[in-house]
Amino acid sequence: MPWLETAFPARMTRIALVAPADRVRAMLVTVGAAGVVEIDAGPADPAQTGPGEAGAAQAGTGSAGTGQAGTGQAGTGAQPGAEAGRGPATAPGPAPAGSEPAVTAGPPDLAALRQAGRLDLIAGEDQVSRYAAAAVRADSAAALAGWIPADRLPALTRALAGIGCAAAPLPRPPGAQAPTLVTGSGQRALSPLVATYGTVPYADINPAWLAWASYVLMFGMMFGDVGDGLLLIAAAVALRFGWPRRASRFRAAWPFVAGAGLAATAFGFGYGEFFGPTGVVPTLWLNPLDEPVQLLLAGLGIGVILLAGAYALGTLNRWREGGWPLALYAPSGLAGSALFLGIGVLAAGVYFGAAWAVAAGVALALLALAGAFVGFLAEAGGGGVGVTQATVEVFDLVIRLASNIVSFARLAAFGLAHAALGLLVWDGTTSLWHRGGAGIAAAIVVFIAGSALAFALEALVAAVQALRLEYYELFSRIFVGQGRPFRPWRLRVETGVGEFVTAEAETVRSGATASGRAGSGEGKA
Repeated sequence: MPWLETAFPARMTRIALVAPADRVRAMLVTVGAAGVVEIDAGPADPAQTGPGEAGAAQAGTGSAGTGQAGTGQAGTGAQPGAEAGRGPATAPGPAPAGSEPAVTAGPPDLAALRQAGRLDLIAGEDQVSRYAAAAVRADSAAALAGWIPADRLPALTRALAGIGCAAAPLPRPPGAQAPTLVTGSGQRALSPLVATYGTVPYADINPAWLAWASYVLMFGMMFGDVGDGLLLIAAAVALRFGWPRRASRFRAAWPFVAGAGLAATAFGFGYGEFFGPTGVVPTLWLNPLDEPVQLLLAGLGIGVILLAGAYALGTLNRWREGGWPLALYAPSGLAGSALFLGIGVLAAGVYFGAAWAVAAGVALALLALAGAFVGFLAEAGGGGVGVTQATVEVFDLVIRLASNIVSFARLAAFGLAHAALGLLVWDGTTSLWHRGGAGIAAAIVVFIAGSALAFALEALVAAVQALRLEYYELFSRIFVGQGRPFRPWRLRVETGVGEFVTAEAETVRSGATASGRAGSGEGKA
């Protein structure tokens, strides 16, 4: 299912790229053309050098002082054109300005490339040379380690086998975190909210769908108005189809705008608001200004439900990250979940006057605090200082949990503010309308200008406040660390010059391009 593909990162495999000493460059060109491997190159990582720097370095010194690629630096030991018995490589024509680093399939003549002004090919050759220099060598072989999506390994293996090289699976080093690549049909549309917070750790579940649903729900409660919601839906449709052209760069945001519009419309029917209390739609739930306490309790109730979901997902992520010990004692795991549940049972017991519920809530909360204390103490390393630190952490846990619940009261507060602005505009409009003549014209101006101002101001406030609740109250429990995005090494290979890239490498690259586009929202598990 596409939504499951979005929830779980692509499975990554640790591999060793192995080649005979005289085929290192050919292997790297094939891997760069495939574009599916993130190579661990250590301090010689070419990603640390920009194309301009790489080109300048090469143009100034040549490759190992010879001006030839593959002589000493690329690790091939071959002169240009010597590989695979082919003739001398020739420099292609000028590349487009600002083009990405590229390589020729066979070792090029760097002097000819400099003369032709092909800094893109010089920069690409520099990257190949740096990776080759970082390879581990023994006897007549060289190897590099890296990560690859598991489903791309067979095709890459076949491509490398065709040139006498190999990609061998390796066990994952203890404590090493694989890079994260999120795919799935919903990834590009829904990932920005999570990606701006950070890259989902490889072991964690990506909450993109749940984050979208909770965000639009909170936005809708603060921005409940049928008229405003319909305007947002219209804006989402325009973004979806690329109109106006100046706003095309925001096209990826259309699912959030559409969801926010639908939620605002639904709450607008509940509040009886259509560009304010105009009476166009009936009140199906409550009038915010007449029943603020009910709205406040509803906001806290939604907050409790969202926090419960965040604790459940956080517990599952802690289990995936470190097994049951971490899931049991982590504040965002079972210990925090039990404290949250205990406080809820205690509050319910007090509200309904059930003594047994009060006792059960207190017992569960104390048990949860004991578990959290053990986890904090183990993390602090024990001892007197550890006990003090764990005590402070437990106290902070209780305070933060209470403040997090109360923080959801802003859902009601900004809902009230939106309704009050709508009432102010409507009262001003009706008072002018009844004066007739010029008053009617003034009333129209006041209604349009006031509604536009309220829309712009409240939409901005609701968007920011929903984002604040998402990040600080929910994501802080779902995630405890950051992952790193999967950044495969890609090179454009110019065929028709020297040795051709194998057809299988092109097949791998085409498949990787689709995966790369699907995972381009990672900024950041």
